[in-house]
Amino acid sequence: MNFSRQALLGIGMIIGGIVMLSALAQQLSAGDEPAPKTAIVAKPSPEQATAQPLTIDIDTEKRILAQKQKERASRTAEQEKRAELFLEEQESAEAQALSKARNENQQYTENIASTGGDSDSPEAAQSKTATPIATPKIQPRVDNTVKPAVSTASDKQKAAQAKKKAEAQAAAKQKKKDEEKAASKEIKKSPPKAPIDYTIKSGDGLLKLARQYNVSVAALAQANNIAPSAILQIGQVLTVPSRKQIERLEREAAAVEKVREEKRKKEEALARKSDDAKRNAQQKLSEARKEVKATDAKGSFGVQVALASNQASADEVAKKFKAAGYQVKTSQTSRGVRVVVGPERGKIAALALKDKVNSDPEVNTTSAWVLYWR
Repeated sequence: MNFSRQALLGIGMIIGGIVMLSALAQQLSAGDEPAPKTAIVAKPSPEQATAQPLTIDIDTEKRILAQKQKERASRTAEQEKRAELFLEEQESAEAQALSKARNENQQYTENIASTGGDSDSPEAAQSKTATPIATPKIQPRVDNTVKPAVSTASDKQKAAQAKKKAEAQAAAKQKKKDEEKAASKEIKKSPPKAPIDYTIKSGDGLLKLARQYNVSVAALAQANNIAPSAILQIGQVLTVPSRKQIERLEREAAAVEKVREEKRKKEEALARKSDDAKRNAQQKLSEARKEVKATDAKGSFGVQVALASNQASADEVAKKFKAAGYQVKTSQTSRGVRVVVGPERGKIAALALKDKVNSDPEVNTTSAWVLYWR
């Protein structure tokens, strides 16, 4: 039994070796034979040739895909840039062509205008436009139907300019005449060169004379030392001042007005200063009264403002101080009648009241002094 198994195994191995040898021989014989002429050899496409092998790593595939998208966007941007450059060059060429056409049209219009607008014949138009052109080959062709329209427009423009010029000249002449007329009227209405003695008649007044001789009412009244609103009497003689006298009177009036203005400003400044002093004195008095109240000082003090010789004089002084808002009392002494403002509780408040009285312009006193009331 063992012998038969070994025999079968050996036979199988032999058969397998023979099959392998025959297959190897067939392959060798097939490699030595030439390839048939009709065989089609598939050439790899550029995309297949440049295609990268697929990878198992997903991150790598994403990175490759992003790089390809970036390259595609770069190519697209470059194409758009080229397109923009092309459009710019095209617009520049169109602008140059349009400018050239405008220049030629303007030159043609100027030629027609310089020759008086005679452009009925094509030969005349060509002779006019051929002067500034260098070569006859590039000479532009002139359309006969456009020439009359351009000529008409140029004629209308010339006519409008001539009309405007004539109107401007006429306006200048009229303005000059008006100025001369106004100057003559001004000379006629100017004040007299020399003073005139005028006798007042019925119906005359300062305003009427001022208009008649072209002088101001103020100057006329000042020259005669009367008020501007004075009523004139029939037969009264007034002096109408001359131009020089009016100028002198105006200067004097300006000087007087200046002095008055300066005086008014000084009075206002003094009034403000007095008001400030009075306000400060009142504030100090109020603070002194608060201080006395806080310390609860004993005793009353007053401010003597006058010492009259009799009661009547003392009453006059007291009346003035009462009108200014002060509390006033009078008392008989051996020296006379004393006028006292107050009282104030505490000497500090009395001193503040004295300063207020001395700085008050309504009572006009500087001799007030503090005395003990009781």
